[in-house]
This record gives sequence, C-alpha cells and structure tokens, in this order.
Amino acid sequence: MSPVFPMLTVLSMFYYICLRRRARIATRGEMMNSRRAIESNNRALPVNVEIVQYAKEVLDFSSHYGSENSMSYTMWNLAGIQNVYPSSGDFTQTAVFRTYGTWWDQCPSARLPFKRTPPNFYSQDYVELAFEDPVYPTAVHILETYHPGAVVRVLACSANPYSQNPPAEVRWEVLWSEAPTKVNGPQARQFTPCIKQIDFPTNLIRLEVNSSLLDYYTELDAVVLHGVKERPVLSLKTTMIDMNDIDEDEDEDEDEEKDGGGMESLNKQFSVAALKEWPTNGYFDKLPYELIQLILSHLTVPDLCRLAQTCKLLYQHCCDPLQYIHLSLQPYWARINDTSLEYLQSRCTLVQWLNLSWTGNRGAISVSGFSRFMKICGSELVRLELACGHFLNETCLEVIAETCVNLQELNLSSCDKLPPQAFNHIAKVGSLKRLILYRTKVEQTALLSILNFCSELQHLSLGSCVMIEDYDLIASMMGAKCKKLRTLDLWRCKNITENGIAELASGCQLLEELDLGWCPTLQSSTGCFTNIARKLPNLQKLFLTANRSVCDTDIEELAANCTHLRQLDILGTRMVSPTSLRKLLESCKDLSLLDVSFCSQIDNRVVLELNASFPHVLIKKSFTQ
Repeated sequence: MSPVFPMLTVLSMFYYICLRRRARIATRGEMMNSRRAIESNNRALPVNVEIVQYAKEVLDFSSHYGSENSMSYTMWNLAGIQNVYPSSGDFTQTAVFRTYGTWWDQCPSARLPFKRTPPNFYSQDYVELAFEDPVYPTAVHILETYHPGAVVRVLACSANPYSQNPPAEVRWEVLWSEAPTKVNGPQARQFTPCIKQIDFPTNLIRLEVNSSLLDYYTELDAVVLHGVKERPVLSLKTTMIDMNDIDEDEDEDEDEEKDGGGMESLNKQFSVAALKEWPTNGYFDKLPYELIQLILSHLTVPDLCRLAQTCKLLYQHCCDPLQYIHLSLQPYWARINDTSLEYLQSRCTLVQWLNLSWTGNRGAISVSGFSRFMKICGSELVRLELACGHFLNETCLEVIAETCVNLQELNLSSCDKLPPQAFNHIAKVGSLKRLILYRTKVEQTALLSILNFCSELQHLSLGSCVMIEDYDLIASMMGAKCKKLRTLDLWRCKNITENGIAELASGCQLLEELDLGWCPTLQSSTGCFTNIARKLPNLQKLFLTANRSVCDTDIEELAANCTHLRQLDILGTRMVSPTSLRKLLESCKDLSLLDVSFCSQIDNRVVLELNASFPHVLIKKSFTQ
C-alpha cells in the first residue's frame, strides 16, 4: 500500500494547483467577492472587509459630447456618486462620448481603417478613472442611464495616480472584455461584468467603449469599484469542479497570452538575438517570395512576432519592411514603449500609415525614443495618428515637421497636453490634406499660419478648440486659402458669426461636410443658414445641433439647394414644423440620418408618421423621463 500514498500526494498537489489557477483566472465568472466569507465545505475563512468607492477623479478620456468649459454631457460627470441613476433618459448630468452608431464612418470625413487590426479589438473611445484607495477589485458597477451596452473592456492599472513615486513599470490588466452587443431598449441599468482576479491592488480603472451598435448616444452616470485591501486567497478545501473546466482555462490562458503577451514579443521574440538556426524551411522554399508576403500580410503584428520564431525564411519575411507599410499599434497601447519602437525601427523604414494613438502615456514612450523612431521611419509617412498621445511635446512636433516631408494626414485629437506654441511647427508641413486638432490648445496665431501655408487641406477638425479668440478671422482665412476644403468641424466654437460663415461659404464651395453644432452665436435671422444652403450645394452632412433659431425657411432652402444631403442634425430647434421636414425628405432622396431630438414641434406621433412615409431615413428623437 505504501506506493499509493506518494501517488495520492502528487494528485493532491496537482488538484490544489488547479484550484489556485481557477481562482486566479476567475473561471466561468466565479469571482472572489468579499461581501461574504468564502464558503468551502461549510467552513468560512476570515472575512476581508470590502471597500466600496465611487470614482474620485476623471484622469483622461478620448472624447466627450460636452464643452471643455462646462459640466453638461462631459466625462467629468463620472466623478462622484450618481446624479441620475436609476432614472432613464437624456440628462445633461451624465457622461456622453462624441459619437454613436455607424453614421460617423459614413460621412465624407470618415477615414479608412488600418489593416491588420486584431479582430478582438473593438475599442473606439475610453475614459480613465481614479479612486481614493488601491484595492484588489472584486466587482465594478457601471451605472448606464441611456442606451446602455457600449462598454466593451474594463482594465486596471498598477500605477497609483496619487503616489509621489511613480513606479518603474506600469502594468495594465484586462479585468473583462467582450464584443459589442445590442441591448434591447434604452432604459437604465447597472452593468456588472464578471471581472477576473488580479495580483496587484489598483485605484485606476479604464473603461473602453464601442458605440457602433447603439441607436443613440450612450450615457454613463457613475462607476463603483468594490475591492479588498488584502489579496484574496482561496481555501484548500473547496467544492468539486469539472476537470473539463481546466482545459477551457488553458485555452483562455492561451488567448490571453495571444492578446497580452504578443506585444512583449516585439521586445523579445522579434530581437535578432532570439533567432535560432533551423536546418530546413520545410516546403516554404518552394513558394514564390511574393506569395509568402501576401499570406503574411493577413497576420496581426503579434502573430508576425511569433511566426518569426519558426524558421529563418519566415523570420526574413516577418522582418521585411514591406510587411509594415500600414502599421497600427493602437490595439497594443498598454505594452508599447521605447523598447518596442527600437525593435521596430529596422522593419518600419518604408511605413506609410502609422497609428500610435493612445500609446506612450505615463512615461512608456519618451520624447527621445519617439524622436529616434521618427527620424529613421518618418521619411515615407503619409498618415500619422497620434490621438491622446500625452507624451508629445513641442520637440516631437518639430521632429515630425522636419522628417515627415510627405505627410498628408495628421491626427492630434485630444492631445490636450501639447503646449500652444508646439502647433506652429505644423505650418511647415505644406503637404497636409487632413488635420485633426479636436480638443487641443491650438491658438489663433498658429492656426492662421497653418491655414496660410497648408493650402492643400481637404479635411480640418477644430472641434472644441477653446483657445481660438476670433473664429470669423479663421473662417475668412479658410475662405481665402483653403479652396480645396471638403470637410470642416467647428463643433462648439463659441464666437463664429454670420460674417465668418459668409466668408467660408464663398471661398470653400467644395464643402461636403460642415459641423456647426453648439455654435451659439449663429442666428437664423441673419441669413447665415440660408447662405450655407445656397452657396454649398455639395453638402452631404450638416450639423446645426442645439441652435434654437433654425426655422422652416432654413429647412426649405436646404431642400431646394442641397439635394445630396445625407445627414442633418437640428436637435433642439423650436421653429421647424413637420411640413418643412416633409419637404426636405421628399427633396433629399439620399438622406439617411435626421436628428430632431428636443424639437418642440416634432412629437413622437410626427416621427412615426415620417418614419412610415420615409422608411429609409433614420429619424432620431431623444427623450427625458
């Protein structure tokens, strides 16, 4: 009998390891919840007191519907306790992102997607929240008050935003992720995803959202973090589990390594030193070089890193700069650092499209590291995405202007930490055709210089640029210098008047898209909207959001002159009747989106009648309970 006992001991140890592993990865959503003691065979471990916290502060976000100078519809409403929940409806006290649905990608300003984006990367926007006390999370409650279902990923960070000593290494762990799902109905809900257990305390939570399946803007009221101070430990004695779960857990681990560990390969596996000698390349030697390149062009960057380890031939293919003509590192933002860029330098000498949006924050990418990369890899760049790149400073823009001589598209959306003087360097890039400065601190002098020297501009976004003093002067310069302008975003510009609109409409007659949402200084009585309709017949998208003065005359002018109109937002007007809307719908056969939310003369009955007569048009009508 004695040989049996060692075998039992080995099996017991294996079983214990499986149980610990099950707790670590939160199998099948059985999360550690410290609201109660962990029960095991009717025996309880000591209770670890749970801490419940609302967000103390909003640290960062990619976009919001509201203004930079108010609280209505801004991400800052996520700080503190709920304001609206459990009520449902459209409330200004909530946090709202800038976009929803797919119409945003169907307007003239839409950009082409990057190839090789991983199929499991769905995030379009994000918000980062700081809490008072670092805890081991046991639950995250997200209070959604209108059109829920946008949250696709929840992450935790090891860095304490209130610590005086920044850590040497910043780790991000995915607590939960899932593909976008359609939620039936716009009613409020408390969303509590099944989060996994992590091995570090956190007081920094990041929500990533995808609003593409929503029928209207999602609204978030508050985020509640539950957690314990001490790391939870499972009891040895626990209930039996199905051994099939272990196999599934292993598959999940492999997926996690594929998602998370892939970018570590940029630092290790993609190194020349990591290449081993293989005696044969199999049958790949018989394939044409171009065919192998074509096959590999369908792989994501982490997959290329792993494939480079298989044989010398595939290593050469995986390192070929032709594989990196279009490179998006945004899906791997949490693991991109100076070392990653250094290893990529030799592969990116021919890169034309580069997406570094969301990367490099909290010291991950240094100014010197970015500058070295751009000096080696920037000469062929045509498109550069740097949205929310808070590591950027004036030196970075100077390097871009000097090295990226072929640059046509530059996205600095929400780079709100860039100093105003940095934008002067953009004027040196005379080949620019697209410039996105949404939520930046660009000032009037720098912008006038950009408009003067970048006469090839076709797409320009100045939404929520609050540092510009005189938008009439800016519009006048556009009309004089930017004759090729096709799309213009002036969302929430506070001081443009009918004079600026007249200069713009006269000089930029190729405009197909114009966003004048929340521009309070424009009044229909001055004839500014009539001027737009008569001078800009190519308009496909026109946003006059929250302009109370839009009237029937304006709608009838659009119906008569802008027959190519596809998207119109007149949210909040009190002076548009159903009769003028019917004329518009009859004239503009291509109209697909019409937002009449809070239009006092357009009630639900009218919307139903118009929907019945024009079923191809998506007519939006928001509500408040």
